[in-house]
Amino acid sequence: MSLLKIGVVGPCAAGKSTLIQGLNAAGYYGKHIAQEHSGVPDMWKRLTSPNILIYLDVSYQTTIQRKNLNWTYKEYQEQIFRLRHAREHSDLVIFTDPLSPDEVLRITLNYIMRAK
Repeated sequence: MSLLKIGVVGPCAAGKSTLIQGLNAAGYYGKHIAQEHSGVPDMWKRLTSPNILIYLDVSYQTTIQRKNLNWTYKEYQEQIFRLRHAREHSDLVIFTDPLSPDEVLRITLNYIMRAK
């Protein structure tokens, strides 16, 4: 297991859990930071203080398709608002709508290899 702590943030259904599973399988320590549920802007840093922070972005429409979420656009926007600090401080932002889980993992692993 790599000593790098890789924090993963993003709105619900962005692919965080799937990416973390892939990172862990590849020998990295991936950590889900539930910043989307916290009103504390820098909770991501307080909880984990990751070496690398990955922000997974996703559109409202895709969240509904992926998870059949029963939430409003206003609730989605609230998560985006809560994530603004994490997004601003992210090392890598990936818009996951058009990507498969394998593509998101590959982009992330390529970034990690370059950042080492």
